[in-house]
Amino acid sequence: MDLTTTYMGLTLRSPLVPSASPLSEEIDNIKRMEDAGAAAVVMHSLFEEQLRTERYELHHHLTEGTESFAEALTYFPEPASFRVGPEEYLQHIRKAKETVNIPIIGSLNGSSLGGWTSYARLIQEAGADALELNIYYVPADMDLTTEQIEGTYINILQAVKAEVTIPVALKLSPYFTNMANMAKRLDVAGADALVLFNRFYQPDINLNNLEVEPNVLLSTPQAMRLPLRWIAILYGRINASLAATSGIHKGHDVLKMLMAGANVTMLCSVLLRHGINHIHTIEKEMREWMQEHEYESVQQMQGSMSQLHCPNKSEFERAQYMRAISTYKSEWVNHVYHPSYFFG
Repeated sequence: MDLTTTYMGLTLRSPLVPSASPLSEEIDNIKRMEDAGAAAVVMHSLFEEQLRTERYELHHHLTEGTESFAEALTYFPEPASFRVGPEEYLQHIRKAKETVNIPIIGSLNGSSLGGWTSYARLIQEAGADALELNIYYVPADMDLTTEQIEGTYINILQAVKAEVTIPVALKLSPYFTNMANMAKRLDVAGADALVLFNRFYQPDINLNNLEVEPNVLLSTPQAMRLPLRWIAILYGRINASLAATSGIHKGHDVLKMLMAGANVTMLCSVLLRHGINHIHTIEKEMREWMQEHEYESVQQMQGSMSQLHCPNKSEFERAQYMRAISTYKSEWVNHVYHPSYFFG
């Protein structure tokens, strides 16, 4: 049975790819992912805030006290001439490449051009096979227009593509006025893949100390419906590869995403819950279903249930809203008011 797929021009042994998470912070974990069947690994993210902090600290320590003595003004070169950064992250990529044979995908997380371009180049030089730009952007400025917001994404992509030769994926949120148009624009701008979708972790309020604090909730299987819909809509209409992320917990979830048109499926919450070896369980479930239904390869099913091959296009666009509500109402009435509900 052939589980091989292609993603951003990379040939992968299967569609199972652990996404950016704390699990990849340990080299031993990355090796365990490979042994469990992972086809590639997206490294934990290097955050824009980290780049900003390091630049600020370097500038502070290099310029502190320079006004005290005239000689100090020329003792150090201007901070702008330094190439600074979290060397640990780059070294981590180098070690991962030495340890495993599967592709390693770097990850940059931010919302502005910042130091992305220079760090994208350094990540490539460290040996990464591809790069994922995780654009975590919640516009709260009421004066920002749609054109400005979308332009930020295009500018980041084009700036990074101009600096590197490895494939570049964009991890996006679904909150665009026209997601299909945005996907098309990013495709034209050179995106090698779109990762759908970024999960925004919503803040919470701690009533004991009256502070706003971060709140991380792992995904549930229900979360897969949104990426499922959009991958099905975009399949065959753009050249970029499509990666599904969020809500993928079982082999059947992977199969659904492949039928919608995904090239790969990203795994995170399920590995945090059940451990890295669960990758093997998911692959086993896939193989069993494919054997039972006489599928010989992933390519055979990919996109078979996309909008491109769906007789009723509105199944994915409007999701047959009236039909869905009517069906639920009918099932609920039969369940609640049927005599067996009360008397068994």
